[in-house]
Amino acid sequence: MLRTAPPGSPYHRLGRTDRHRWWKPIVGTLALLTSAAVVMGLLFIVAAVVGELANRPYDADGFPTFGPIPDTALLVASLALLLPLVLGTVWLVQRRPAGTVSSVLGRLRWGWLGRCLLIATPLIIVMLFGANLLLGLTDESSILDPVATWVGWPEFAAGLLMVLLLVPFQAAAEEYAFRGWLLQAVGAYLRTPWPGIAFQAVLFAAAHGWGSGWGFLDLVFMGVLLGWLTVRTGGLEAAIALHVVNNLSAFTVAAAFGGLSADETMADAPWQLVLVDVVALSAYALVIDRLAARRGLATVVPPALVVAVPGEPSALTGSEPQASNAGVESRG
Repeated sequence: MLRTAPPGSPYHRLGRTDRHRWWKPIVGTLALLTSAAVVMGLLFIVAAVVGELANRPYDADGFPTFGPIPDTALLVASLALLLPLVLGTVWLVQRRPAGTVSSVLGRLRWGWLGRCLLIATPLIIVMLFGANLLLGLTDESSILDPVATWVGWPEFAAGLLMVLLLVPFQAAAEEYAFRGWLLQAVGAYLRTPWPGIAFQAVLFAAAHGWGSGWGFLDLVFMGVLLGWLTVRTGGLEAAIALHVVNNLSAFTVAAAFGGLSADETMADAPWQLVLVDVVALSAYALVIDRLAARRGLATVVPPALVVAVPGEPSALTGSEPQASNAGVESRG
């Protein structure tokens, strides 16, 4: 039998069901890391065997390469596999509905996700243009350099198709792993969300590499902001929307100008890009917070969320409840 957190529980406490035991978040984290390593390892072993049989050339790290688009697809797909692994860990180890890692309603709120996407898209586009402008004003290379050469329509179309098919799942998987599992794992022990928000933000930045220093700090800031928004809005939708739009924009630009094979991440960003990014992220958080409050978005488990039992849905009955105005304050 699957269990949900009691009514009134905020997002970061959704792992604190009546079946919670002190060891479950730890075992779940170890199981998630182990399964991710095994699945990704198998995926790359298969790619290596295929590359060897196809007599493909090797890259600097000793792996066979199939070209920028297939190599990027393999990397993105390996990260996207975190999504089912997180959902499976929630269900198998903590014995709660997998949807409780999505939101306090036990499911992904698709309408709210769509609104967040509409808000994130123009902000990210403005951020990219603003960063390019600031880089130009400070006599630095644009974000397209040093590979700012149009690849042509056939290659761009192939790269764009790969990006559209895989990148949303990769971005969502990172949100489910960091703002989802890790935030709720720490929240199972602590009433306040801030230690979990800080913990997952640092790990999120470290997972992208140390980079320029400025880029690392920007990733920490992004992790903190998205963690705060997740608790504040009661679900992952706002974080997923921003991450998906951000990654789609970056990968689309890379696909258009031959940058898919580049090793740089946001961790390598210069201070100009970081400055503009911080402003854009802050604006996004402000707009989302105001819109969520205006819509009365649920931020805690409502009384109508029933315990899931085999053969019965763990869904809400009735209309969506009004939001709590407690934000990320601790709850009993």
